Amino acid sequence: MILILLAYLGGVLTIVSPCILPVLPFVFARADRPFMKSGLPMLIGMAVTFAAVATLAAVAGGWAVAANEWGRIAAIVLLAVFGVTLLFPALADRLTRPLVALGSRLSQSADGAAETHRSPALASLLLGVATGLLWAPCAGPVLGLILTGAALNGANVGTSLLLLAYALGAATSLALALLIGGRVFAAMKRSLGVGEWIRRGLGVAVLAGVVAISLGLDTGLLTQVSLASTSSLEQGLIDKLKPADQAANGAPASSVVMNGNPGVMMKSDQAGAADGANPAMMMKAKPASAQAEALPVLGTFPALTGAVDWLNSPPLTVDGLKGKVVLVDFWTYSCINCLRAIPYVRAWADKYRDQGLVVIGVHSPEFAFERNVDNVRKAIADLKIDYPVAIDNNYGIWRAFENEYWPAHYFIDAKGQIRHEHFGEGDYDGSERVIQQLLAEAGHKDVAGGLISVSATGAEAASDSGDVQSPETYVGFNRAENFVSTGGVVQNTSHVYAVETPRLNEWGLAGDWTVGGERAALNQADGSIVYRFHARDLHLVLGPGADGKPVRFRVTIDGAAPGASHGVDTDADGQGTVTGQRLYQLIRQAGPIADHTFEIHFLEPGVQAYAFTFG
Repeated sequence: MILILLAYLGGVLTIVSPCILPVLPFVFARADRPFMKSGLPMLIGMAVTFAAVATLAAVAGGWAVAANEWGRIAAIVLLAVFGVTLLFPALADRLTRPLVALGSRLSQSADGAAETHRSPALASLLLGVATGLLWAPCAGPVLGLILTGAALNGANVGTSLLLLAYALGAATSLALALLIGGRVFAAMKRSLGVGEWIRRGLGVAVLAGVVAISLGLDTGLLTQVSLASTSSLEQGLIDKLKPADQAANGAPASSVVMNGNPGVMMKSDQAGAADGANPAMMMKAKPASAQAEALPVLGTFPALTGAVDWLNSPPLTVDGLKGKVVLVDFWTYSCINCLRAIPYVRAWADKYRDQGLVVIGVHSPEFAFERNVDNVRKAIADLKIDYPVAIDNNYGIWRAFENEYWPAHYFIDAKGQIRHEHFGEGDYDGSERVIQQLLAEAGHKDVAGGLISVSATGAEAASDSGDVQSPETYVGFNRAENFVSTGGVVQNTSHVYAVETPRLNEWGLAGDWTVGGERAALNQADGSIVYRFHARDLHLVLGPGADGKPVRFRVTIDGAAPGASHGVDTDADGQGTVTGQRLYQLIRQAGPIADHTFEIHFLEPGVQAYAFTFG
């Protein structure tokens, strides 16, 4: 109930949010009509359409974004026609004849003689649908919480209720504005007799709004010139109304608890900053001394029924694993923290397999492309993972464990009890001692002693944490920070960007890109990404375009080829090719670590860029 209230209040605040400004002309354009027959149907259409489109966006990922973009185009055309009809009443009469006829057939009533000539409610509902399609891409802090929570929990009624509550909150504030605006509108017409000019003025305003939306100004310029921003107000609501256990778990204010889990899935590094990640993402690390004592019982082994598929094994069950010591490793294949932990997990599986240890990798995706089972299958082959891997695309196992992090390790004894947890990288010796202790408790004699020694290479090599001063950085606008290209991000629209030399931890795009929620796609050849960083290693999650064609690139450091500081996915000249959707190691500095300007230049279009990580 608290979440529904928070969503509703967040929606109410959109009346003073920059993203709602382009919508207001469409609302006030109908301020002189009866509210019940004009304003209310429009607001209903707007709220329901918004909730439906946002639900699709939360559940379906990339294809829903594409569908919503087509919806925006259709809505822009419809609203442009609406604006023109306000300017030219004769054209309005001609264009609305089919709609009037359709409305007449749908809205026959007892006193139908007057009503059958036109259907203002139906017309208003249609405009509400169009306005909802335009409004859906707006995303303030509260809406971001709902959508990230939806991504974690999958499709469910609760997600749609939260989205609908948000939409109804915005519709409430717009309804008040419409009622008040209607009185002002009517008074102006009575006192000044300029109704026709008002109508034309509204037509101009509507067309200006359409132009602003078409050019992406609704998310760029309007954000900068808006007189009011709701971010601080919405964040205050979040801080006051968030459930108490969220603060206790250390979850940041930008996450939302659904079914006991924060809606933002964290990458956790126990060492504190192994990949330079934002300190707000580093939490819940356990002291190294925890496993030296008798291990407590932390819970029971949850069901493994949430997996959509299993690799390297038939489906496993809790009952079938009784008597075995089990290590459950939550990971995703483009996560640098996970990649650096996998050599240890793989070594434990090999060393203790014959002594009763079962390792289960639970692959819970972060990006949409990680839901592709073929991509995961290729990744586990490249990583030489031969233990069972559950494909947890719907986060069913993630939720069952009430997990919050990548990577996360859960140690389960032979009785099916969770005895130890470890989140993030580090303390591998302590984790191995836990395995040995649980195997001994299970009655296995002559448990292998000593500790494994791992010599990992490439992206799996341990981070040089002492020199990492750059945070994990997302390219998609949902979580992008420190973006410094001129004019800022233009969401979901092709735009030509330019960037000058950034300061430390600032980055930008150059060339023709379309920036989506989780990634940026290059529309034309010769596009670049520039980042000023401080770390030994620089990685970038990349993928080819929808056609799958390889994309060649060239990287430089401070304008020169990397030479001996090239990564495993580049050569000394900085040349490389994007062939699949994965993490690419582009830089591994050979000398002293200092601030450097990194640039990656793509020679062909189509590449998709997701996130920088450092080590």
